[in-house]
Amino acid sequence: MNELRKPKTKRSKRFLESRAPKLTEDVKCAMIMKGGNTSQTITQALKDIYSLKKPNAVLYKKKNITRPFEDSTSLEFFSKKTDCSLFLFGSHNKKRPNNLIFGRLFDFHVLDMIELGIEKYVSLSEIKASKCPEGTKPMLIFAGEAFDIDNDHKRLKSLLTDFFRGPTVSAVRLAGLEHVLHFTALDGKIFMRSYRCLLKKSGCRTPRIELEEIGPSFDFILRRTHLASDDLYKLAHKQPKALKAKKKKNISHDAFGTKFGRVHMQKQDLSKLHTRKMKGLRKRKGEVVAEELKGQPPKVANVEC
Repeated sequence: MNELRKPKTKRSKRFLESRAPKLTEDVKCAMIMKGGNTSQTITQALKDIYSLKKPNAVLYKKKNITRPFEDSTSLEFFSKKTDCSLFLFGSHNKKRPNNLIFGRLFDFHVLDMIELGIEKYVSLSEIKASKCPEGTKPMLIFAGEAFDIDNDHKRLKSLLTDFFRGPTVSAVRLAGLEHVLHFTALDGKIFMRSYRCLLKKSGCRTPRIELEEIGPSFDFILRRTHLASDDLYKLAHKQPKALKAKKKKNISHDAFGTKFGRVHMQKQDLSKLHTRKMKGLRKRKGEVVAEELKGQPPKVANVEC
């Protein structure tokens, strides 16, 4: 077990406070590394994914002789050193050529890993188009029934969302929605495409949107998986009580997000209800006299015999 040491300087104290658990965690960073044997395709693919993930990523240029599915101690060591909870590992061999392993860690221990093989790849430099600025928050789109039915594809969707979603923001301007990452699951393959949104004039207030492919482009095939147990997965998603929204009584929402409130009141006597007096509703003098005459008993004439 690691020994707990008290900080001796203010700098070390600030460092430990930055690594301590928080109610609202920092942006998840990813470490991108390559194994002992790699190919030119894997090296370029890691650089392109690093350019999509910047500045919340660390790219290791040296080779790391490790096998994540057999021994993950080196990944956990680098995760604790760089404070990264996501990783991407690239390798190449005869049995599994052009191999990428996406993974994430919880409490500096590997939570789950999914291995994808590259069948077709088009780099950023091969597609001649203007790119999105660094650090642009992408819009993620997942298409295909497998992402909703198959358990491995569900975890892959959650892992890719964690990897590419970027920082959490309260509001986004329309011009900032310019990067789209599209994932399609079809015929046992996963297709990844990267687009740039172009806002064109449409003659009305809402602009016309066109998509221009900017790369990189991947055709993946699903290989090995290492998924966390349901109990550990549930523990990793647990939120502190301070962040949970308090339930408000007598308030409900419909399917369209409309807010409804229920108000409890005592029984009212409508006969004593004061309403606005309007001239058109006032009684005229003739009507008042007629009502008084209706209430009086009929007069009887005295006749002398």
